[in-house]
Amino acid sequence: MAVPKERIPKARRDRRRAHLALARPVLTPCPQCHQSKRPHHVCRNCGYYHGREVVVTE
Repeated sequence: MAVPKERIPKARRDRRRAHLALARPVLTPCPQCHQSKRPHHVCRNCGYYHGREVVVTE
């Protein structure tokens, strides 16, 4: 079985995993209903995208 020669400090381990953190989603207000929505996505509240109503099928 493989056994490490030295114990790796928590600081080094955590530095290696620093890029694995979750990022919060970016939200912008919808120009039609002013609810929060993701940029470049159809608004789930009113169904508008880029000034037009879009039919959302899920």
